[in-house]
Amino acid sequence: MLNRFIQRAPEHFLSREQIHEVRAGRRGFLAGAFAAAAASASALAAGQASAQGAASAAEGDANILNLPPHSKGLGQPVAARGYGLPSEWEKNLQRRESPGLTRIGQASVSFCPLQGLFGIITPSGLHFERHHQGWWDIDPSKHRLMLNGSDETLLKRPMVFGMDELMRLPNVSRMHFIECGANTGMEWGNAAVPTVQYTHGMLSCSEFTGVPLRTLLELCGADFKRAKFILAEGADGSGMTRTIPMSLVMSGEVLVAYGQNGEMLRPENGYPLRLVVPGVQGVSWVKYLRRIEVGDMPYGTKDESIHYVDLMPDGLHRQYTSVQEVKSVVTSPSGGQVLLQKGFHNLTGLAWSGRGKIRRVDVSTDGGKNWTQARLEGPVLAKCLTRFNADFVWDGKPAIFQSRAVDETGQIQPTYSELRKVRASRSIYHNNAIQSWSLEENGEVKNVQV
Repeated sequence: MLNRFIQRAPEHFLSREQIHEVRAGRRGFLAGAFAAAAASASALAAGQASAQGAASAAEGDANILNLPPHSKGLGQPVAARGYGLPSEWEKNLQRRESPGLTRIGQASVSFCPLQGLFGIITPSGLHFERHHQGWWDIDPSKHRLMLNGSDETLLKRPMVFGMDELMRLPNVSRMHFIECGANTGMEWGNAAVPTVQYTHGMLSCSEFTGVPLRTLLELCGADFKRAKFILAEGADGSGMTRTIPMSLVMSGEVLVAYGQNGEMLRPENGYPLRLVVPGVQGVSWVKYLRRIEVGDMPYGTKDESIHYVDLMPDGLHRQYTSVQEVKSVVTSPSGGQVLLQKGFHNLTGLAWSGRGKIRRVDVSTDGGKNWTQARLEGPVLAKCLTRFNADFVWDGKPAIFQSRAVDETGQIQPTYSELRKVRASRSIYHNNAIQSWSLEENGEVKNVQV
């Protein structure tokens, strides 16, 4: 259907880049859903025919009684593809790297296309990536995880686990979001990028399967009274290491994970082993996990002492601020998309908090002057994405879409003015301010700050 929308849009509404982004978010909006339902029989037939694909749409309005080839012929054989792939008609929905963000691709980001996703689970092949020195496809038969203490009294029995040994242990599966601490970082000073894929696309949500780290530490005889922190170390060339409070480990939430969305981790996501630290910025979810060390003080590694810190108004750096605060974003309609018809549209988006469950999401279509409560779609889980929906009837006039989330601790997502009062405007990390999208009279949606 989206191809039909784009073809009928006046050319001066859309630049080539905007058309590319709109196609990437092909299902991010249902323009004129109610109008189509009330349309004449011939218009409905044309709409259904166009849904069969771009080739059918190009042939014009076909009568629904003229059956297409796929309704009369023999399809592909069973298991023709050993691993199922998306339809060729969905190939424009991809992770995308931001040009010029980093000097080399191995130390870059691929952004998740939030505008084109449904529900709360991110397909593994669209999960955002952040690498500091590229990704690896590691032989699981040779991968090892070592647990040791900073001194011998903190861990009685240092141990080394192979993948087979880890996968024999009792496992758990849980759904959690993961967000890079720099997500929305380009927006601190002003509206910098055009689409939700680039403003908020360092965010994904999956079902992770693995062994609670607490279980492994118990097997090793950890002294939980004296041990205050762990150090997680990855096996890639960047030397990624992160300090994690033992209090998070003791909660049982931290997982040594090998599974994602019902299968093994993908190589880009840390295969064969990664740490899952719910509610904490993604850099602490160390990929290619090879070592856990138990200690009694923070380790002050390079990626927590000079990177992933917050620049405060007085010029000081705030360290160890790793919890991702309450946040939300309207994913459709959003920047780069175009509404082609007046009438009803479903306004949808995602909300999340590193402190627990989402309690409420309010939405505004007038830049925050008036708010209405959105519908939270289940399941609503702690430290997991929550999908929200709201009704919007467009009368053809300009509008500004916003969402404001509240979590179960009572934390409310701030406006940019509220956030900048305490954090100024020159930071990079932990931007959870309210996002605004401006709907123009011609139907274009653009990134703005209110």
